[in-house]
Amino acid sequence: MSIKRSLLSVPLRLSNLALLFFLFMGINAYAADPSVSDSDDAITAGRSLFNANCRACHALDRRGVGPALRGVTERRDIDWAKRFILNSQALIQAGDATAVALFKEYGNTVMPAHTFLSDDDLNNLLSYIEYGDTADASAAAVGEGVEGEQATGGIPSEYLTIILGVLVLVLLLILIVLGLIISVLTKYLNKQPLDQEDKEFINQKTDIKAVFKSDAFILIVTTIVLALVVKTAIDGLYSVGVQQGYAPTQPIAYSHELHAGQYEIPCQYCHTGVEIGRSANIPSANICMNCHTHIQNVDGQEGMSPEIAKIYAAIENDQPIEWVRVHNLPDLAYFDHSQHVVVGGVACQTCHGPIEEMEVVRQHSSLTMGWCIDCHRQTEINTAGNQYYDKLVQLHSETKSSLRVKDIGGLECAKCHY
Repeated sequence: MSIKRSLLSVPLRLSNLALLFFLFMGINAYAADPSVSDSDDAITAGRSLFNANCRACHALDRRGVGPALRGVTERRDIDWAKRFILNSQALIQAGDATAVALFKEYGNTVMPAHTFLSDDDLNNLLSYIEYGDTADASAAAVGEGVEGEQATGGIPSEYLTIILGVLVLVLLLILIVLGLIISVLTKYLNKQPLDQEDKEFINQKTDIKAVFKSDAFILIVTTIVLALVVKTAIDGLYSVGVQQGYAPTQPIAYSHELHAGQYEIPCQYCHTGVEIGRSANIPSANICMNCHTHIQNVDGQEGMSPEIAKIYAAIENDQPIEWVRVHNLPDLAYFDHSQHVVVGGVACQTCHGPIEEMEVVRQHSSLTMGWCIDCHRQTEINTAGNQYYDKLVQLHSETKSSLRVKDIGGLECAKCHY
């Protein structure tokens, strides 16, 4: 007689139901830890912590210097994740198998300790990691920055060339049509009863040599040549000092596409003056070494990368990296980065283009006076939460027009030249 029984054949007693209930509640409590919240406040606070401490090496949805972080509370125990964030090296030195495996997988890159974070900070950080910006939202944010880009104003030179070419083509088509009309009329008139003199006039041949030597032909050719010369001269004058498209070779092949695009390192991390002063600042080798003390090659490469070795050489020789300036404004023009970035809320891409997509940085915009003035004419002022603009907003709302930079002196000469 077999003593094996199906699980379904076991009678359900009250104690069994209670056990199943507590097991179910325990699983749900683990899967949805109340400390990791999807509230807006927790996500906002966590985003600030992530940007300040994690973004240089991590992204939410793709691998960077470290692993993609979204879903970490499902892959790991939350308490373990918190201890790893606070001090990963302590876990590694204690022999934690998971921590040691991660350390080896990512090239023995040392993650800085974050012992200054409170438990609430860690909960907010994990909330942002799990429920924060998606890849689509990040792309949309970049798109909004690029969308703010203003037109340079006027008709570009290439458009004028196209217009001139179209006019010449239309003229040729008119001449062909006229020729066909003359041919048809000649054949028709030859069939009519005409005098000999009229027939000779109708059938007379055009003297091409006489046409080329005529005063009218010479005048037309001379006018066209002069127009082309004048256009070329004007284009040359308008391009003086304009370096749009300028992309010099740098002493180190630094890729914004890799750092700002793939790894999502904020512009302010390297260009430290962009929010506090006139100049955005060219980063020093010390800023590079914040990361490259631990990162010495690219994926799959043996030994130190030649480009990263140049940073070490600059540090060892106590010599600055001689970066080549890409964006140049004339000395007579004053431009303040902090005023535009902090006060105006202008995205970097508005002037510099899709910098996160550039392997080699180039000057995206013309940066001419007309380009700046056109931006001031079209850009609306962000007045939300700023009482300084309340009266101006009220006056402009009465005239049913939005408050733009030009309305607060943005077109005055002394704003940029003083």
